[in-house]
Amino acid sequence: MLSESRVKLMTKMAAFEAYDGKKSMAIGTYFRGDYIGKEVIKSVIYGTVAFCLLFAVYIAYNAETLLAGVYDMDILGFAKKVMFDYLVFVVGYSVVTYVVYVVRYRKARREIRSYYNNLRRLGMMYRKGRGRSAKEETEKKSGKNAANGKNTGSFASKKRERRE
Repeated sequence: MLSESRVKLMTKMAAFEAYDGKKSMAIGTYFRGDYIGKEVIKSVIYGTVAFCLLFAVYIAYNAETLLAGVYDMDILGFAKKVMFDYLVFVVGYSVVTYVVYVVRYRKARREIRSYYNNLRRLGMMYRKGRGRSAKEETEKKSGKNAANGKNTGSFASKKRERRE
């Protein structure tokens, strides 16, 4: 027999699996440090590429001024300024990335925990519908007989019963 609460719970779980669950389950396969570290490393690489592109645009835009003053310019000072700007850009971008992915990881873990709690609740609803308690289910899985407490699931116990 179908229960309205079971149908609602299954619908909620199916919607999670179809949409948010894919991302959350993928994130949940990583340890926290591994996931965040991977994303920060990717952001450093992307940040470097973005800085290089921005620097190329800056050079192209100011090419005439830079070429006119190339003999008067302190090239070492200019290189130090560019390196400092690069470090500030990449460190800032990495900190923002770290914060964003810590929040995403926590959210994914919370969603996965909720999903597994819903699975547990659904299992309890099914057991309740069949009239078995959780203790009886575990005894059935382990092979113990609920009446006398003997282990009836192993080969040795069946062989012993045949002798008796």
